[in-house]
Amino acid sequence: MPTISISKEIETNGYADCRNITSDVQEAVKTSGITSGIVTVFIPGSTAGVTTIEFEEGVVNDLSVALERLIPKDINYKHNERWHDGNGFSHVRAAFVGPSLTVPFMEGRLQLGTWQQIVLLDFDNRKRLRRYLISIMGEK
Repeated sequence: MPTISISKEIETNGYADCRNITSDVQEAVKTSGITSGIVTVFIPGSTAGVTTIEFEEGVVNDLSVALERLIPKDINYKHNERWHDGNGFSHVRAAFVGPSLTVPFMEGRLQLGTWQQIVLLDFDNRKRLRRYLISIMGEK
């Protein structure tokens, strides 16, 4: 079963910056020559995550507000005591969301819902150049 892996980069602003990467993933699937299978998106690092959401300003803001309620920036984190970098909340948020997502595809098309997009969330407390991996596996 063929497998293709692609590395991509994206600039992010941190603090729950949400970037729609659906078109990059769809393009990778389309150009892979693999017609049916699964695609996994993975972000190396411990302060970012990958998920799906309706990429619309209101719900993206709602997600950011919900994460702030669940995992606030301004409470004490043991990570900050040890490393003094102020991003303990970033690590916890990333662990909560998770570093990867797997999506099936058929006839070269991602099988996402009508309003469902793949997003990369950067939770760090600074701008970053993020690398993410797209791994495609299936049948030609």
